[in-house]
Amino acid sequence: MPNSIRIGELNERSLHRALKALYAAPGSLSEQLIDGYVVDVLIGQRIIEIHTGGFSRLKQKLARLLEGHALTLVHPIAQDRFIIKQGADGATTRRKSPKHGSVFSIFSGLTSIPTLIAHPNFTLEAVITVEEEVRVPNPRRNRRRGGWTAIDRRLVEVLETHRIESMGDLFAPLDAHLPEEFTTADLASAMQAPRRLGQQAAFCLREAGVVAICGKDGNALRYRRRES
Repeated sequence: MPNSIRIGELNERSLHRALKALYAAPGSLSEQLIDGYVVDVLIGQRIIEIHTGGFSRLKQKLARLLEGHALTLVHPIAQDRFIIKQGADGATTRRKSPKHGSVFSIFSGLTSIPTLIAHPNFTLEAVITVEEEVRVPNPRRNRRRGGWTAIDRRLVEVLETHRIESMGDLFAPLDAHLPEEFTTADLASAMQAPRRLGQQAAFCLREAGVVAICGKDGNALRYRRRES
């Protein structure tokens, strides 16, 4: 194994590698062992962790590192994604996915760490991107999934970055679009997102103490803002 390739880099995909390079600064270090964990980038005393998937795997790692270090968690969200299929016959197709992410998509990951965002050493950055997802045939893949599997994600462009230091930062842009008492359907509408994301947002906001349950409409819980 070449010395230039470290353990943490062996399974890196293109998107992770590109974001790590983007966040590196002159004098920064990569793939450093801190408190028993390998971290992506170390700039002075601040840890930069790049994570492209769900956050459940990070719970223990983040809790340990935050005990003694300032840490920024960077998470990409594809506003636009292009699907590239590389066929076994060598043919390649490229199409735009009908799905579009936004900064509020971060609620899906935050369900695993809804209270950690309040930690004084923790900062979250949602990077809104244009991406390519590369897929190849997989005979073992369920036919309902199209028989393809994703092997890589590539960064095409960074559109904007949102720095999130509290759950209130995510709620503030929604607040003006919500009635005094609201449901997960109202949250989903304010985010222009599916009801599922509205439910995840409500859970995160409730766990963080931003909103509270105040009643029910049939089977749907009603929420209200909590006093600061």
